Amino acid sequence: MPSISPASSATDVDVLVVGGGINGAGIARDLAGRGLRVLLVERDDLASHTSSCSTKLIHGGLRYLEQYRFGLVRKALVERELLLRSMPHLSWPLRFVMPQQPAMRPAWMIRAGLFLYDHLARRSWLPASRALDLRRDVAGAGLQPQYTRGFSYADGWVDDARLVLACAQDAVERGATVHTRCACVHVARDAAGWQATLRHGDGREQRVQARALVNAAGPWAAQFLATIVRDEAGLPLREHAQLRLVRGSHIVLPRQFSHNDAYLFQASDRRVIFALPYERDFTLIGTTDVEVDTLAKGNVVSAAEVEYLCSEANAFLRTPVHAEQILWCYAGVRPLLEDAVADPAAATREYRLELNQPRAAPLLNVWGGKLTTFRVLAAEAGDLLCRELGEPRAAWTHTALLPGGDLGGWVGAAQTPPADFSRFLQALAANYAWLPGALRERWARAYGSRLPLLLRAPHAQPASGDEAQSLAELGAEIAPGLHVAELRYLQQMEWARSADDVLWRRSKLGLHYSATQRAAVADWFAAAVSAAGTREANGVEAEP
Repeated sequence: MPSISPASSATDVDVLVVGGGINGAGIARDLAGRGLRVLLVERDDLASHTSSCSTKLIHGGLRYLEQYRFGLVRKALVERELLLRSMPHLSWPLRFVMPQQPAMRPAWMIRAGLFLYDHLARRSWLPASRALDLRRDVAGAGLQPQYTRGFSYADGWVDDARLVLACAQDAVERGATVHTRCACVHVARDAAGWQATLRHGDGREQRVQARALVNAAGPWAAQFLATIVRDEAGLPLREHAQLRLVRGSHIVLPRQFSHNDAYLFQASDRRVIFALPYERDFTLIGTTDVEVDTLAKGNVVSAAEVEYLCSEANAFLRTPVHAEQILWCYAGVRPLLEDAVADPAAATREYRLELNQPRAAPLLNVWGGKLTTFRVLAAEAGDLLCRELGEPRAAWTHTALLPGGDLGGWVGAAQTPPADFSRFLQALAANYAWLPGALRERWARAYGSRLPLLLRAPHAQPASGDEAQSLAELGAEIAPGLHVAELRYLQQMEWARSADDVLWRRSKLGLHYSATQRAAVADWFAAAVSAAGTREANGVEAEP
């Protein structure tokens, strides 16, 4: 597994991708797999904004059927099982239970919608929807007693931030370069394509010449065009699509029900609210749809949103939830295409790929989109750019596994993703009995088949040295279940540069740790950064 590519003073690439969210990482992966020279730059951490602030679902979007968006739902449903197979460690199927509310939507309407949901795209192993007697079903125990009937259907859960990381890792392993904490501060079209200036976190600047430019800046896509990109005359390029910035907020509370199913609640305003099992000990409730006029308001969960989520959930949950119970909340801005719909909850989740291509210097703007359709968006972007660059390269991601998702060496022939992961856990228990069960399962979920890479002695470089044979060989335990070996791996192989990168994106250990334990992780990173700077000042190649 290659290490993260270092910065150089000047670079020539085929495609410069700006934006390290799910769409940017997916496009970089797709293009690198087609053999193009790709550079991805992200001004912050990978998945540090919208792509780590989702409801973390791989789903068709049942509620979009009511808006007659059949094409969007079908596209997402086609992707659903494909994605679940490509990353059985990062994603898994989830049963959703919807209590029946005759006054909101009659049973016949729900049955019709679920029938369409079952049949718009082929299912090979996910179960079909069905009616439930909530007086007997395990999910009924978490609901108020008046809810006696309901329906169930299947969708998928995904670790959204780790999905972005997996795409970036795959891109690097296929030849791409990825720079985080690196801003594109200027880019202009010239006779050879695009000339860009990048500014790294330490202040160094780098010049890049690219044949094509991809604007995958998500909510900042229009701002990037207006302030950074210039045409041959030095003028800003006018965007054709218009975005609506819609904040989606979520709250996390102590676990509210004992089973592992999720709930879909029909809210009083005809939206839907999810209540999901989260990180073993918690319940995640979301989301809202609040239109914002500035990006500065995008990550601030308002008191009104908290009240709304609690109130709507309390109409269903047997045990009421209150704002005082909230352990964590997060919000992200969805860049939705403007479609003249007044209600932001009804705004389209479709995407648009806008190609600006004068004089064979393509600019591809990515507008809108949703997590579930990132792969097909990237494949369409790859087809467009390869055509414009005169590089006929076939699409390939529809059959590819993401890093860590190839469990065949551990379990043999593939069955279903849940069965394969269960067999993987059994194989790990047999091979690494000395690893505590909770740590082994967490690593299995986060790293999949790449778990052995963490088992290097903490003072060795990745992919060198013998595997550790005891916890002591993983180095000091900086916080419960978090050893130096894992922190070094995250720093060297996953672009982690701070405690927040580890505790809130590459894992959700921050939820499980006290303030003192989180501070210990921050102290470790501060010491590691200081040591790396000393080595570099002494002319020694910097290593974490």
